[in-house]
Amino acid sequence: RRQRVLLWGVLMAAWEAAWGQLRYSVPEEMPKGSFVGDVAKDLGLQLPPSRDRGVRVIDRGRTQYFALHRKSGHLVTAERIDREQLCESLQQCVLRFELIEEGEMKIFGIEVEVMDINDNTPSFREAETELRLSETTAPGSRFSLAEAHDPDWGQNSLQTYNLTGDEHFSLAVQKGPGGDQRPELVLAKALDREKEAFHHLVLRASDGGDPARTGTARIRVTVLDANDNAPVFSQAEYTVRVPEDNLPAGSLVLRVRATDMDTGTNGRVSYSFGNVPDGVRALFTIDRESGEIRTEGPLDFEEKSKYSFGLEARDGGGLTGHCQVQIDITDDNDNSPEVTILFLSSPVPEDAPVGTVVALLKVRDRDSGENGQVSCELSGEAPLSIVVSPGGSYKVVTASALDREQAAEHRVTVVARDRGSPALWSRTELVLEVSDVNDNAPVFEEAAYSA
Repeated sequence: RRQRVLLWGVLMAAWEAAWGQLRYSVPEEMPKGSFVGDVAKDLGLQLPPSRDRGVRVIDRGRTQYFALHRKSGHLVTAERIDREQLCESLQQCVLRFELIEEGEMKIFGIEVEVMDINDNTPSFREAETELRLSETTAPGSRFSLAEAHDPDWGQNSLQTYNLTGDEHFSLAVQKGPGGDQRPELVLAKALDREKEAFHHLVLRASDGGDPARTGTARIRVTVLDANDNAPVFSQAEYTVRVPEDNLPAGSLVLRVRATDMDTGTNGRVSYSFGNVPDGVRALFTIDRESGEIRTEGPLDFEEKSKYSFGLEARDGGGLTGHCQVQIDITDDNDNSPEVTILFLSSPVPEDAPVGTVVALLKVRDRDSGENGQVSCELSGEAPLSIVVSPGGSYKVVTASALDREQAAEHRVTVVARDRGSPALWSRTELVLEVSDVNDNAPVFEEAAYSA
């Protein structure tokens, strides 16, 4: 028994020592097969000629973005990688996966940072917009303009705005709480509808790439009479929490309200989204008259846990008020654990020592918190046990001596169960064959014969 304990400790120490980590970087949009790093050299791996037990890349996500070139040992891209699609507005875009060396039963963690390139031009949601301003508007008044969107990051993202077209207007850029730039149209000179009823402007948004990319939007200003009060929301920011799966399409999420002190058409308020991503418009709608925000499609916490966007209240005279809305999605236990068999050693000789690793499993649950915490156990009578390994994986090892003459095959079921309420679970069957060794001598049916 003491020898078995010592053997188990040696195996665990070897497994822990094998868990290393490499980090590489690669620009986005590289073609399939582009070089990332010399994994074989950096890890000191010897690539076996046989494909039965080699070195494999195990990706954590549903799409495998990297592969290992068997002859050279180079890590290469398996797909064209779009940083903006994967990481949206994250400062660092890091993809993590595992490299398994089946012969030595080693796992290596690898991180690849996807570097941004200037492959997107700043763009406005609408190429042409119209502002309706009263001729009594005082010089110095400011009006929010639609923001440009550039999914690139850092210096390649949106940097500057520029306005051309008319001496009556100038441009001011305000810094938002998150560091975003919000362009505002400033009335520099008093308007006179009788002299000039329309003003045509061009707003340009430029990024900091080399060379820089520029997007434009045309602004038409229509001069109206006497509307001196803009709508004002009851709150500058609205926050609400909703569950991810319990709301059918059309459910009420939030009702906003803005008031305008003017009367008649100038005091009639309509509501609309501000400069929001298409993903928000696909999931939520707003009633122009009531200000009710309702669900348009299913909400999924695993896809996105928070939505923040702006709303606009516009009166009949063209003046606008703005507010910010934040919708927090709460997680439901709506994903069952997923069990993947990374490695299965079958058949196993019957004289294999206790503690021999016969299978390597990867368990994943897309939920978060307790809903994503998973435990594994074996169901069935077999001389096997399951233990936790680093990186969220599990090993199935022999728990006692094997005897092919008693059982040539062992079947067990791996049951993965999360800690949600109610708990979700999944199962995977393992079939282990036991190969024969010459451990039995011939035996006569009788000890003596007489004839």
